[in-house]
Amino acid sequence: MNTRLRIMLLGLFMVWLGGFVAYQVQTDGGTISIRDVRFMGSNGVMMSALLYIPPNATADTPAPGIVAVHGYINSRETQSGYAIEFARRGYVVLAVDQSGHGYSDPPAFANGFGGPDGLAYIRTLNFVDIENIGLEGHSMGGWALGVATAVYPDGYKSFMLQGSSTGTFGAPEGTATSPRNLGLVFSTWDEFSLLMWGAEVATKINETDKLKTLFDTTETVEVGRLYGSIEEGTARKLYQPATTHPGDHLNSEAIGNAIEWMQLTLTGGNDLAPSNQVWMWKEIATLVALIGMIVFMLPFGAWLLELPFFVAIVRPLPEAKPINGVGRYIACAITIVVPIVTYFWLNNRQVEILPASALFPQTVTSGILIWALGNAAVSLILFLVWHFTTNAKNGATISTYGLTTHIGTILKAIALAVCVIFAGYLLLALSDFFFKTDFRFWVVAIKLFSPLQFQIFLGYLPFFTLYFLILGVALNGQLRLTHLDGSDVTLGRQTLANVGLLVIGFIGLLLFQYLPLLSGAPLPLSEPLLSILAFQFVPLLTIVGVIMTFFFRRTGTVFVGAFICSMLITWIIVASTATQFAF
Repeated sequence: MNTRLRIMLLGLFMVWLGGFVAYQVQTDGGTISIRDVRFMGSNGVMMSALLYIPPNATADTPAPGIVAVHGYINSRETQSGYAIEFARRGYVVLAVDQSGHGYSDPPAFANGFGGPDGLAYIRTLNFVDIENIGLEGHSMGGWALGVATAVYPDGYKSFMLQGSSTGTFGAPEGTATSPRNLGLVFSTWDEFSLLMWGAEVATKINETDKLKTLFDTTETVEVGRLYGSIEEGTARKLYQPATTHPGDHLNSEAIGNAIEWMQLTLTGGNDLAPSNQVWMWKEIATLVALIGMIVFMLPFGAWLLELPFFVAIVRPLPEAKPINGVGRYIACAITIVVPIVTYFWLNNRQVEILPASALFPQTVTSGILIWALGNAAVSLILFLVWHFTTNAKNGATISTYGLTTHIGTILKAIALAVCVIFAGYLLLALSDFFFKTDFRFWVVAIKLFSPLQFQIFLGYLPFFTLYFLILGVALNGQLRLTHLDGSDVTLGRQTLANVGLLVIGFIGLLLFQYLPLLSGAPLPLSEPLLSILAFQFVPLLTIVGVIMTFFFRRTGTVFVGAFICSMLITWIIVASTATQFAF
């Protein structure tokens, strides 16, 4: 058995192992049933959710229910830590895709973010005790369920807000009596404290008039103290685990706080201790599956390159003529710094340049696209200046940079990229079918398309492809690493260099933002949403660096790597974020 086949089998095993373990965890060894449900919401909007049904929930013995709603640009699976642990304690859980998110129809923000529809649906289930329904929402999911409490004031018994607030973005203002039995998890380093509660840092929200009004006190709200009465529906409790806003999904204390609150305020379920948690094994398992998909795709693509149809793509590595000397240090610095300097500014130009439309219906994806094309333009201009003033005189041509004008080669490169991406998509579809899991870790997720998302993907794809082609030329042409004698360094060293050029800047940006936050200060540059989004750039650009380098070394051109990356990254972004345009 050759090495390539071993690696392909390893990838397949990782996908299977990750899916199997994730399934065992989320079903509690097969005892909890998980259904992928669709139901009609307000104004003809089709809603999507995962329904977790523990064995104690039957028509004869209805169980308490919980509606769990994720935050902005996430999906129902983001709440899996909470859903798994609630279901293990005997609660029926409906993990809803907000409107315009996941597989729920767009637009985002419509119909109270989908919160009222989720509460209305769970109340139709005959195995749910409608007198014992809890609500749990993270961030914008808290606003969604806040709207639900106003639409159905008698339709729930308790409410757990996670990194969220009352009286924000359409959610009703909180009072001493509404919402009913409210628990609040607002972590010590939550990035949205100013938006949610009007405090510069999260540890100061208990001093705000807004929170004092909600807790019916004139004094500073005490963390961990039970205010009001559960029996009268006026109970209040503030929890502050040591984590960040997105960290609420990966924090045992935050999840334990939610469990404790539901056990205090809902009747039924079981008394399994809040500290008894297994959700993290599902998170690790789906990460293993995600890595397995990438591990499989690389040797699979290399195997395709040996088939008669694709073998013509393969060319000898062109003679290296990269930028050298001081110019190399300058080019590397530009490659690292410019994407970070432009990150917030270009993303925030989306409203002016690409407002939500039928062609560009996702504002977050459009912001990333503007950033990508802006950086591609800078890179291309600097590259052309260097080429025509310096490198062309050294005999460099387009083939030196891994380019060709041969249409047949380009079309076959596209076909090969489609085959590689389809193979990865098939693995995901099989995992979804057999295990009801996607490939993810935390907020980095690879999800199956809905038909509409595939249409959106095709609209964005050509523009992201342009970015990745220019990036491929810069990494594997202009910045290609060589020994002093001009020979290429090893694949591993080149891969490490390319990954470093892509992610060091983002790591630096995150450190600049989060070191002050973790020491008790606000984010220096503000921009909480884009700062959280920047976390995803690190693993995704790592994958890009690996794929770009691997296929350049295999084919002698940048096309296969660029096409695979453009398809993969556009797929990940489009399927995982929100759609704002109302089709």
